[in-house]
This record gives sequence, structure tokens and C-alpha cells, in this order.
Amino acid sequence: MKIKYLTLLLVVIFPLFNQLCFGQLNPKEKTAIDDFGKQLATDLIKDNLHGSISVAVVKGSSVIWSGAFGYARMKENVAADTNTIYRIGSITKTFTAALLMQLVQEGRVKLDDPIEKYLPEIKNLIGYDSTIKITFRQLASHTSGLSREPNMKGADAGPLNEWEQKTLTSINKTSFIDIPGARFSYSNIGFAILGVALSRVASVPYIQMVQDRIFNPLHMADSFFALPENKLSHLAEGISNDEHSVNTSKPLQELKGRGYKVPNGGIYSTPNDLARFAIAFTSNSKLLNSESLKQMQIIPPGGERYGLGLGVYNYEGIDLIGHDGSVPGYTSTMFIEKTSGYAVILMRNYNSGSTDLTGAAQQLLKALSK
Repeated sequence: MKIKYLTLLLVVIFPLFNQLCFGQLNPKEKTAIDDFGKQLATDLIKDNLHGSISVAVVKGSSVIWSGAFGYARMKENVAADTNTIYRIGSITKTFTAALLMQLVQEGRVKLDDPIEKYLPEIKNLIGYDSTIKITFRQLASHTSGLSREPNMKGADAGPLNEWEQKTLTSINKTSFIDIPGARFSYSNIGFAILGVALSRVASVPYIQMVQDRIFNPLHMADSFFALPENKLSHLAEGISNDEHSVNTSKPLQELKGRGYKVPNGGIYSTPNDLARFAIAFTSNSKLLNSESLKQMQIIPPGGERYGLGLGVYNYEGIDLIGHDGSVPGYTSTMFIEKTSGYAVILMRNYNSGSTDLTGAAQQLLKALSK
């Protein structure tokens, strides 16, 4: 028992003492966040993986609290901190949808334009015919009718600089599970196709667009699709523990690339950087006008709790928008409470654990907003 208590002290007090910011918190916020932090630290001990969870809490246009719990390396006592980098998984889809809305604002594309207008290769989808017209809106809202993944071995492997070609090759191996617009059906390959189509609209590579249009304007200096050499030491080691086993080999392998999975799950970031992105949805946005932000939150015909790259929820009386993500070795969540302007970002360097990241973020937002 003494050993367990000492471990708790080391995890909770030592790393957090130098990392957390409490200066701007009112008493209600401090109580809610303090209880939240204690629960995260307790859950980390229960999980017994020597992993980490990093957090940022936003109110309006400011990060009011951020910190890190636990360790960045499974077999080393390297404390995670507010500069620790994680993979954000499918939260990348929100970035892709934001690019779409920027191009809509500029009049370069319409949400209901058929994809084939810019990407004729989409006609190679299995089952595609002249009566089927998949639109930008349908790809961004998971109502395109496409399967979740292509039926192609190795589609999710390969170097970053070949992701677009891997996507085009995957189109030939992708089929429909329903007609476009009929219902919500989550599709990773759909968002990859969307990313390629956006690059065709703009005549600019997708990754460069994210850098120029989102990372740079929001000063997201610790966000990347490929980690520079000088940032590798800041990456939390990914621990894959989904299948009743624990390993770090798969997450390490994916550092070299994830095949076609770039516009749907390719970004590395930190909670503080992702907070800057969340702020663009809570206050005067540097990215999108108010009509575009509203449009992203409209559930289209056939849709289900999902607008354009954004989940749309009512959780116990509060209205939330956001996204979560999971790739081998990493899980993340970003949720925003629309009325109060609070947002919570959580990142973890393992997959399965005592903390339900999405549920924890929603509960904290309720405590802060009530």
C-alpha cells in the first residue's frame, strides 16, 4: 500500500507541480478541474502501463488550465509535460472539413458539387454509375454510402509522400454499402477521397493547405503530419493495448506513414496546440466565418449526430460539438460546449484504459458549464 501511495504522489504531485496553470480559475472551475485531475491520475495507476494523459481546458479565447499526468515512455521515467506530442487520429477529419469550408467561402467549390467534377477517378469505385453523384457534403458528413475502409491489403501502410497515390489506388477497391445520402455510415476512405478532391480544387497539396491555412494562422507550431528530427524526443511513445496485449511496435512502425490515412487521421499535435484549433470554434475565428461554422454543425439529410467533420451532441442538457480519435498507441478527444465556450482536449499514449476520454471530457464540460 505504501508503494502504491508513493507512486500516486510521484505521478500526481511531481510532474504536475511544474506543468499546471491555475492562475485564471474561479472557485467552481478549480474544484471541477482539481477533481478531474485526481481521477485521471488514479486511472493511470489502475491502467499500470506507465503511460500518460495530457490535458488542456479552454474558456472562450484562452487556455485556462493545462497539464500532463504520467510518463511519455513506457520503460523510462520521463514525465510527460505540456510540450509532449501525441497523434490525434480522427480529429484530423475536423481539419479537413475546415479546409472544405474555407474553399466554399472563397467560392471555389460548393458543398453539393459532385466530387467527380474535380476527381474523375471516383468513377472507379465499385458499383459507381451515372446515376450516383457523391458530393463534398456527403463525404464530409459520412453520408456518401461508402464502406469504412477499402478492401485492399496494405492500404493503411506506406510512406507519407505516397498517401495520395495510395488513396487513388484504393478507390478501385472501395465499394458502396448504401446509396449516397441514405444514411450515416462512418468512412475513413471517404475522408481520404475528400482530401484528394480538395487538393484538386485548390491546386495545392492537402498537407501544404493544412499547414498554410490552419497550422500557421493559429500558430500551431507543434502540429505536424511528419515529425521533424528535433521533435522526435517530444513524442509520447505509443502503446498499443487493444487486443489484450501490449506492444509499441505498431505505433513505431506508423511513424513512417499510414498509407492513405492522412486527411482522416494523420496529424500529430499537443493539447495546447489543439486548444488553439478549438478556440477557432468558440470565439472570433481566424479560420471561418460564422455561416461556415454554423454549416459545419448542421446534420444533413440521412445524417446522424454528425455535421461536417464535427460530431453534434446533446449531453445531459448541454450542447456539444467535437471529435475523438484513435490510432494504434494513441487516443484523443476534443469537445466544445457551445453556450459557455468551454472546451476540453485530452490526449493519451495508449488505447484502452480506465478513462473513457470522451465521457470524461463531456462530464468535465457539464461540471464547468452548469
